[in-house]
Amino acid sequence: MAHSSVDQEGAVPRARRAGGPSAEDEPRDGRGGRRRSSGGHRRRTEPESPKPKRRILRWSALTLAVVILGSAGAGYLYYQHLNANIQKDKLNLGDSDVPGATPNAAGQTPLNVLLIGSDSRNSAKDLALGGAKQEVGRAGLADVQMLVHVSADRTNMSVVSLPRDTMIPIPKCTDPHNGQVYPALSLAMANESLARGGPGCTVATWQKLTRIHIDHFMMVDFSGVVDMADAIGGVPVCVKQNVWSHTSDGHGSGLKLKAGTTYVKGQQALQWLRTRYGFEDGTDLGRTHAQHMYMSAMVRQLRKNATLTNPGAMRSLAETATKALKVDEGLGTIAKLYGLSEEFKKVPTKRITMTTLPTVQWSRDRNRLVPAPEDADQLVSMVRDDTPLDGRGAKHKTEEKAKTPADPDDKIAVQVRNGTAGDGQPPAQQRASAVVQVLQGKGFAQAAADTTAASETKTTVLFPSADLEGDAQAVAKALGIPLKQVHKSTDVSGVTLIVGSDWRTGTAYKPPTEPTKAPSSSAALNGDKKDACMEVQKGFTW
Repeated sequence: MAHSSVDQEGAVPRARRAGGPSAEDEPRDGRGGRRRSSGGHRRRTEPESPKPKRRILRWSALTLAVVILGSAGAGYLYYQHLNANIQKDKLNLGDSDVPGATPNAAGQTPLNVLLIGSDSRNSAKDLALGGAKQEVGRAGLADVQMLVHVSADRTNMSVVSLPRDTMIPIPKCTDPHNGQVYPALSLAMANESLARGGPGCTVATWQKLTRIHIDHFMMVDFSGVVDMADAIGGVPVCVKQNVWSHTSDGHGSGLKLKAGTTYVKGQQALQWLRTRYGFEDGTDLGRTHAQHMYMSAMVRQLRKNATLTNPGAMRSLAETATKALKVDEGLGTIAKLYGLSEEFKKVPTKRITMTTLPTVQWSRDRNRLVPAPEDADQLVSMVRDDTPLDGRGAKHKTEEKAKTPADPDDKIAVQVRNGTAGDGQPPAQQRASAVVQVLQGKGFAQAAADTTAASETKTTVLFPSADLEGDAQAVAKALGIPLKQVHKSTDVSGVTLIVGSDWRTGTAYKPPTEPTKAPSSSAALNGDKKDACMEVQKGFTW
């Protein structure tokens, strides 16, 4: 995973979610939960925000697009009416992109859709569900972020959630509406990306973090969650004990359920998705796991009810789904949404795997996280390589055919960086110089050490433009580095070899063993697991 370890610059977190005591798990301060941090950037205080809600919204909107939008044959005018409901925005606001995946032997390519949940409170309905009036007008934060990867052969789906408090690099983004340029941040709260020009900046951030090309995004605000849950007759959720998310000092979502399975809808569904105090260890990770359970159940409910024949009910669902959505310009019609939904429907629920990006604690705050150096890289690499996360039928793809180098080996300039600290250990001393000698011995006379700071778990060859791809592949081939570890990146000015923590010693590179299943730290949940049940936090039973 690109930049999977924490930036060495130690930047201070810059953004935090917003919300009031009526909208979140924690009360706000008297200033609306904001304060200024150094450099003039806004920083949120510790109150939690209703990130959870978005997740369902996205899934509900997405699966509703699957279930209803293609079926609501209400005529051309109604079709145009639904089209008009959908808001659109630019896909990528960053200053670089990631090439799409190479088609497999059958000509099929994976599909990657980024689902975003905004905490915006710019409508009366959002405020009625919870929020402070002073929040009206501010840019929303991406409190929910989830990458949905549909395999090239459409046999399986991988879902990766990013906890909202995760500290990651955010690239330079330009607001397409007013031209404002937001400089790159070496380390910032993941949810801040949305406020830096729009959802296209969140897309750019994910591409920088994962080196996975994002084909589309879908974003919703949380006001539609109540309508969605009601429209499908509720979603079944389970707790192992009676739970009440409530504390004497005003914390908690207010969720109160008896042990066992309950069909939640409306405000109760919203509470389930917002609950942090009361689930597992009381952190954001527990809330993420509860959201996965909810979404899995919602997908099953939607598919179960896909045969709805009541035209009024279908119209209501279509209205709710389209009004809740903001999508990229390439997905902004009912026809495109329906086409996407058809691709999603090809995957059986038993082959859907929902995961959370593995993280480790970054500060004293248990919710401040950074990607776990090894497990996060493993999870993202599997998605990038189109390997199923459930361990069932890992793909054995043929190696991409190498391009012809533009230059002979002795004319290829190669910069070598020491990135061996990617596993959290101190960097191996003089590692770049040692690998330079290996390259020179293989005929790359212009190989030279580069002292630019780097940190990678997996040895990688980068190139800045298409004309240097063949040269980069020649370097990789000479060292025995798989071509899938050769990537285009505008972070380098020429062919650059980053020696990762998987090659700390020796003169011969040994490719790492390919994983066949998501790491246990990702808390994988199968989409067909009907008996999933949340652990209740001690002290929150009744």
